Amino acid sequence: MSALPMMPLLPPVPHGLKPLRDPLPLLQRTVAEWGGHDDLWLFGYGSLIWRPGFDHAERRPARVNGWHRALKMWSRINRGTPEQPGLVFALLSGGSCRGMAFRVPKAHGRAVLQDLWAREMPTGVYDPRWLACRTPQGPVTALAFTLSRRSPNHTGVLSEADYRRIFGSACGIYGTTLDYARRTLEELRRLDIHDRQLERLLGLLARDSDNPAP
Repeated sequence: MSALPMMPLLPPVPHGLKPLRDPLPLLQRTVAEWGGHDDLWLFGYGSLIWRPGFDHAERRPARVNGWHRALKMWSRINRGTPEQPGLVFALLSGGSCRGMAFRVPKAHGRAVLQDLWAREMPTGVYDPRWLACRTPQGPVTALAFTLSRRSPNHTGVLSEADYRRIFGSACGIYGTTLDYARRTLEELRRLDIHDRQLERLLGLLARDSDNPAP
């Protein structure tokens, strides 16, 4: 497979926001690792579950071990701004995660990866990683977007007050952090996937409405 052309593939980063690293070499490396000889598998654990944004030939429930879903990544474009960062999900090491594995026909794999990079990797924050996924039809190896705890975009420990503030104010080009979290929880529940941590965080708002300030 020929290398990707050295041409602008990604939208410009908003003014004042410096990319963590150039995303194009990461895209080229991922395409080379995939190779293009077989269909492409992608693991979704957040918005990719309810808004994949790409055509796929198959979708399977999947579990990965050694990683877990966490609403602990700063978002300064999609669900927030540089001045008022929001949050998005990331895969952090440890535990396990249930999500969905998508099979993309190999003829469309490169185009899908380019589109995903524009959506998920404009600042090169995630660490793209090939993970072993267990599905009802057997194991597959799928690309997932993971995050290092050493990344400046990892939030570390946030307080309940932090989450309330972010849910109440953060909004980016795809909408609010609150809508993103709620839609993810709704889809996880529909798929019979239980995420107690996400339920707890969104439950903070329910408790606030039950106990309004005097």
